[in-house]
Amino acid sequence: MPWKDQSGGNGKDSGSESSGPWGQPGKRPGGQNGGNSDGGRGPGAGAPDLEELLKSGRERFRRAAGGGGGRGRGGSGKMAVPPRNLLVLGALALVGFWLFSGIYQVENNEQAVVTTFGKYSGVQGAGLRWHVPWPVQDVTVVPVSQERSTEIGGTEERQTADGLMLTSDLNIVAIGIKVNWAIKQRGYEQGEMPDVAKYVLKIEKPEALVRAVAESTLREVVGANELDPVISDKRNDIAEEMKQEIQATLDLYDSGIEIIRLNLGHAGPTPQVKPAFDEVIDARSEAQETINKARGYANKVVPEARGQAQKMMLDAEAYAARVVAEARGKASRFNAIYSEYAKAPEVTRQRMYLETLEKVLSGTDKIILDQDGAGTVPYLNVNELTRRSEQ
Repeated sequence: MPWKDQSGGNGKDSGSESSGPWGQPGKRPGGQNGGNSDGGRGPGAGAPDLEELLKSGRERFRRAAGGGGGRGRGGSGKMAVPPRNLLVLGALALVGFWLFSGIYQVENNEQAVVTTFGKYSGVQGAGLRWHVPWPVQDVTVVPVSQERSTEIGGTEERQTADGLMLTSDLNIVAIGIKVNWAIKQRGYEQGEMPDVAKYVLKIEKPEALVRAVAESTLREVVGANELDPVISDKRNDIAEEMKQEIQATLDLYDSGIEIIRLNLGHAGPTPQVKPAFDEVIDARSEAQETINKARGYANKVVPEARGQAQKMMLDAEAYAARVVAEARGKASRFNAIYSEYAKAPEVTRQRMYLETLEKVLSGTDKIILDQDGAGTVPYLNVNELTRRSEQ
């Protein structure tokens, strides 16, 4: 509490001394204690007042507990300096808030990359985590399972300038691709930096990196091919080649990014030359149709001609086999007859004669009459015999 003068004077009388809060003589206006050089603790100093001591203690306790301050000496109106225990409480509160700011949450599809003074120190999985707050450690939480996409060239209806490419045959083609990518989720060896840490610490703008690499790879691959393969039959091969090239470049940068798929969208001429290009396509379609018809006719006629030729060859082979077999049979029969003839020439000659007459006369009409006429009928119906032979 403020000190009050207990001497009964107004403190302006130069002949009177004012008493301090402990009963010691007050200072004179000239700055000297009441004639005592020992600071008022001489024989003339009075004992401290007990009531004043209690009031002074209560006032000090109220300032320390409630933060309320009285006015300083001389009534200047300035706040009194906080005591030491209040400073300690404030410091503890600041430290507690600083420690509490290090608590963070990591979701199931996320990982947290922790750095200590800017240097990589570890990766934290899902759960409630704590790190030493700034400026000691810093945490970057990344959604590792999220699939991102980057488009180049726009759509067929809205083509952009980054999709205009020059082919090897000096044709301009408008092409669009969509690259789907994510952070790699592969295992790593002891001491190796995880891919999510590479993604956070080694790349400043991942989206811009993927776009730049994809666009440069697209220009390289399309520039190595002609227009027709790019817009027709080699689209899948070009897309696969681009995917491998982009992945190789990102691995060279040690980015921790994986290309999941690459879809090759529209690919065709620019709007300025599209009508002429469509006419060329129609002419090529007609030419291809004519070629297909010719191939179909050839595929029909050639097998028929080959079949007929094969049939003629088989017939000739069959005729040759038959003639040879008959000749061999006749030769065998002749040899058999000759062997019998050699055994009995007269009998064999007579038999051959009779067999020859049988063959010759079997196809003619004949009437045999006995010259003697004994025991025969003189009349013979020749017409009936002829009719029967015809039947």
